[in-house]
Amino acid sequence: MIPHNDALVIFLRVHDNNVKRVLIDPDSSVNIILLRVVNEMQASDNVIPKARSLSRFDNSSVVTKGEVVLTTFVEGVAKDTKFQVIDADMAYNIILGRPWIHDMDVVPSTLHQVIKFPSQWGIRRICRNQQASRSINLVVIASTITNDADVK
Repeated sequence: MIPHNDALVIFLRVHDNNVKRVLIDPDSSVNIILLRVVNEMQASDNVIPKARSLSRFDNSSVVTKGEVVLTTFVEGVAKDTKFQVIDADMAYNIILGRPWIHDMDVVPSTLHQVIKFPSQWGIRRICRNQQASRSINLVVIASTITNDADVK
């Protein structure tokens, strides 16, 4: 639905699990996965403890719980992907940043709400999940309004 200002949110198969609310973020220098999601995938044994401080856009920071390498499956292409594991509240289950985008040779377009990448079968594409993106925006807006009301 155009006009829009939506984030690029897709579904993705990771470690043999279907994951909803995956943000494609070319501005992120790392791939991020929530600890809750790793636990639900029963992959917590694969997490290598490693504390690393990640800066957020507002200059605050979060310390990672560790790193984990999980296989992402996209349109017949499987890639081992390193994720930084964080234990935080976030609207997205996974954020795929430049490391994954570059490794997959992905060209993301927020305007067209699609990612395209080469494969042995030609150019593949994944279209966004606009409803998921918009529902996340509604949750964030609603929580902001509630928090503002609590402050007053």
